[in-house]
Amino acid sequence: MVQTADRPAEGIVMFGLKNTPPASSVLASTPAAAPAAKTPATGTSIPNPVPAPSGHEALIRSDKFKAIRAIVFASMNMSAALMKTRDEVRAGIEATAADAALREQLNVTPSEQTLIVDEILNDMFGVGPIEPLLADESVTDILVNGPDQVYAERHGRLELTPMKFRDNAHVINVAQRIAAAVGRRVDESSPMVDARLADGSRVNVVLPPIALRGASISIRKFSKRNITLTRMAQQGNLSAPMTQLLKIAGACRLNIVISGGTGSGKTTLLNALSHHIDEHERVVTIEDAAELQLQQPHVVSLETRPENSEGLGGVSQRDLVRNALRMRPDRIILGETRGPEAFDVLQAMNTGHDGSMTTIHANTPRDAITRLESMVMMANGNLPLLSIRRQIASAVHLILQIERMRDGMRRVTRITEVTGMEGDVIITQDLFAFRYDASAYQEGVKGTFESSALRPAFATRAQYYGLEEALLEAMRP
Repeated sequence: MVQTADRPAEGIVMFGLKNTPPASSVLASTPAAAPAAKTPATGTSIPNPVPAPSGHEALIRSDKFKAIRAIVFASMNMSAALMKTRDEVRAGIEATAADAALREQLNVTPSEQTLIVDEILNDMFGVGPIEPLLADESVTDILVNGPDQVYAERHGRLELTPMKFRDNAHVINVAQRIAAAVGRRVDESSPMVDARLADGSRVNVVLPPIALRGASISIRKFSKRNITLTRMAQQGNLSAPMTQLLKIAGACRLNIVISGGTGSGKTTLLNALSHHIDEHERVVTIEDAAELQLQQPHVVSLETRPENSEGLGGVSQRDLVRNALRMRPDRIILGETRGPEAFDVLQAMNTGHDGSMTTIHANTPRDAITRLESMVMMANGNLPLLSIRRQIASAVHLILQIERMRDGMRRVTRITEVTGMEGDVIITQDLFAFRYDASAYQEGVKGTFESSALRPAFATRAQYYGLEEALLEAMRP
């Protein structure tokens, strides 16, 4: 006779990554697990009658799980169920699953039943077996490579998790539900999509035949904690004087470009900088997939839209930047500059929208300037290079270089100021830089954040806002 689970079962711990016992040990504690065969004294081994895959994988791919899941979905009014909360639906699913196991004479233990119910609820209300990883605050990235490989990033390091999907169709179904939730579609005719989850996490999906080894889902999670510059300084992402400088830069309405590689923390730093925007300012944000979490009361968030199947209806970042100029913004924040919209962003920065910010993929501040030049040429190839450089020198005040280092820590490695033009060259100066300690080559990166002790070119602007003394104090070595 099958017992119903009237309390949280220990089997649910298998979803977690910390203190997770081997699946075989969990199953071995139940009557359903086959005892391991002992090796005779002769040294010949007797094969185990039951294979030993992970408990989670074995269960979700078993016939008894498929039978119970089919009965539960067949007996439910899905439209009505999805109007309720997860907890309200859980009791009914537990009762139906217990009744199905009893009627079909399936040997299901209480812990397995809890796992089955959790999997069904994750399919209905979440993103399948990776739902527990989304709830784990220590996980920053979730990478699904087909049904059999799910990686998670913790503290800057990737690790393989025990999570499994039932099959490739299960991965595709989850991907399609994610896309449909934000009005996007993904299928064979449109096999790639950028989307977002309800909590703002960014999702990229690639389906077969583009993905050769099964559907791929890449999720960039947002921290539920409110990341500020002060907290970043406490974590060692930058120093206290650098924090003070960036707070002054935000208050002085400097135009800031954040440069870095993929996953280096550009958006997190942009969110932290946004805390120092005056609450009386009107801010317009423009993104491909909405990620920014601004705390100001007067924020208008815009998101691009891809073309439909007929190639119509697409709204690009460049369209949104142009439209934002007619919305009376005090500042424009572009989530990422990656194409011809760079021309319009520079125009906005040069036409009274001081304090605008954006991010860009580049390895150094000088590379960021070169990439801006290239992207402006994408918009208007007839512009002379000297004119483009003059626009950049006039529009951009600070370039912040952030890097994810080999120890997994994200650090602001340079704060570079654009000071103007000399001939046909853009002149910059480093205000702060991270210096490696080459003698301490260990698993963790050692080094110090050093001030150049130079007087910033925007000191006159800081004087206008009554912050010159604070700025010079922050620059003292």
